[in-house]
Amino acid sequence: MSTRARILEVAARLVADSPNGDVSTRAVCDAAQVGAPALYRHFGDKEGLLSAVVDYGFDRYLETKRERTPEDDPIEDLRKGWDTHVEFALDNPNLYRLMYSPAMRTPPAAALESHEILTRDLRRAAAEGKLRLAPEAAAQVVMSANVGVALMLVARPSTFTDRDTSRRVRDAVHATVFTPEVMEERADRPARRTRLPAAAAQLNVLLGRSGESGLSTGEKALMTEWLRRLSTTSAEAEGGE
Repeated sequence: MSTRARILEVAARLVADSPNGDVSTRAVCDAAQVGAPALYRHFGDKEGLLSAVVDYGFDRYLETKRERTPEDDPIEDLRKGWDTHVEFALDNPNLYRLMYSPAMRTPPAAALESHEILTRDLRRAAAEGKLRLAPEAAAQVVMSANVGVALMLVARPSTFTDRDTSRRVRDAVHATVFTPEVMEERADRPARRTRLPAAAAQLNVLLGRSGESGLSTGEKALMTEWLRRLSTTSAEAEGGE
């Protein structure tokens, strides 16, 4: 293994194991058993090293995108692309936070390639008359929302506890970039069933506001939990693939 590859492998491991995703160049040099001049010769500075770490780790994820055979339906590729993006973030939280850190002045090549793959799929959708926006504009909308959801899930797990938040945001964003006909085609449940989660959510809010529901504290807590489940699990079932 070359010196550069050894430094990169060690740095990627230290980033993954770090409580906050940060590592010092000294720690990397010590673990890789190299001097600081060797690290700086190969990577320039700490930012260059971390950028290379992101590309190194994210390359595994991009390989699945580079080698995949496109679906006949570009919309399905875009839906799956959103979901796998979030799954990667959840599986590699430190690497993902590092990838989109404001401290990274130069975007890692992996981030740029990911954006281009998204734009390519959106161009396919546009060629079929399924896009409301120009592919480049749609890519900015979709990527910013996809990254935002993923970052919240990995950076604020105690607040963003519902993993299905990603699907809901995905569908809302897709509704703004795809034509109404596309969204209607993907609706796989009768309209009468889509009213159930909305009704459960409304009743739950009204129950919380009511000071005289006629229910005991225990009954009210149980009813609140039932309504919460109905408003989320019913929506999930109706939005299923």
